[in-house]
Amino acid sequence: MSQTTDPSPLLLAGHRAVREGRLAEGRRLFEQVLRADPRHGEALYTLGFLAFQTGDLKVAHELLLRTVQVRERDPLAHTTLAVVLRELNDPGGERAALTDALSIDPYYMPALLSLGAWQERNGYPRAAADTYRNALKIAPDDQRWPPELRDHLAHARTVTERNAAALHAHLEQATEAARARHQGADFERAHETMSILAGRSRPYVHEPIMLHVPRLPAIPFYPRADFPFLAGLEAQTDAIRAELLAGLRDLEGFAPYVQYPPGVPVNQWAELNYSDKWSSLFLWQDGLPVAENHKRFPKTAAALAALPMANLEGFCPTAMFSALKPGARIPPHTGETNARLIVHLPLVIPPNCSYRVGYEWRRWVEGECLVFDDSIEHEARNDSDQMRIVLIFDIWNPYLTLAERDVVSTALNAARGYYAAG
Repeated sequence: MSQTTDPSPLLLAGHRAVREGRLAEGRRLFEQVLRADPRHGEALYTLGFLAFQTGDLKVAHELLLRTVQVRERDPLAHTTLAVVLRELNDPGGERAALTDALSIDPYYMPALLSLGAWQERNGYPRAAADTYRNALKIAPDDQRWPPELRDHLAHARTVTERNAAALHAHLEQATEAARARHQGADFERAHETMSILAGRSRPYVHEPIMLHVPRLPAIPFYPRADFPFLAGLEAQTDAIRAELLAGLRDLEGFAPYVQYPPGVPVNQWAELNYSDKWSSLFLWQDGLPVAENHKRFPKTAAALAALPMANLEGFCPTAMFSALKPGARIPPHTGETNARLIVHLPLVIPPNCSYRVGYEWRRWVEGECLVFDDSIEHEARNDSDQMRIVLIFDIWNPYLTLAERDVVSTALNAARGYYAAG
């Protein structure tokens, strides 16, 4: 094409005119391009879109039909044609256009959302929920939703959650007779299975940020009875609590648990970074005793020293008092390794405090240890108007053999030494 017939300047001028609200001028420029090249896809699409915006559905339909003949592999053109067909009350044509768009790109978000809306309008609410769920799977985080799709994505989430709740209720009812046939059985895992099947929750697996030991079971909360040595600690709850409260004055010695230096991404920790909303006082830190705090809390230190705490040189044991202020929340996160488990001894637990590991929410009970795998996503809430304090320490994962503990500890320190050497 020669320089004089190059449509680029006309296209640029046309788009500029449209952006600046000079629609008649923009239309005239695109029509000029089209007269020179009746199969110019960009000019056809833009004129069709402008016709739709101004309510001329017949012209928009004609131009967009021509567009998809020229731009057969453009999912946007097919999706825009579907929108026009929706306004023309042609559900069959609209569905066909959306099918064409998704056959080109099965992950094209506008077409997926439009298909969900079509299914809703045409009496297929459950299919719509399934389509919306697929769209949400590939959508970015809420904060990065495209502005033009935000309302539709929010609606998709509402429909998906409503359908998940209905399906979950249906599954619970459908299995009621089966559960009745096994009176006294533990159905916690079955309940979580149905929640996952219904889409109300996701499978929770190990996601440690430092060391992952494969082939260990992903158990959120471990049965307290599996750790009989904890009974001796629980029996000292009153003494430990009294020692803590007697040795404290306005949480003296406690420091913010989250302390990311400047320049490091804080992600979900922005609200808690260097905040006393969640603070701690260490008795062991990175495998070493904190002598000053052993002197301040000798009964607690002695009780912990009598336990088989995890021993990963340079990392464990870790033991601390953890204080969560009224109204504070610890966001969903995962711990360092599944080679160890975490134990909470609840000391000061006001009402309305709760804790989630994976699918399961629990409430702390003073003097009753909770044992859980913190490499599974977990979070905590203090919805009371009082301070919550627990004693936290780590123990070995019982599925790790003595030989594996030795190798894992050695490997972890070897990796640290490798990077320390530059």
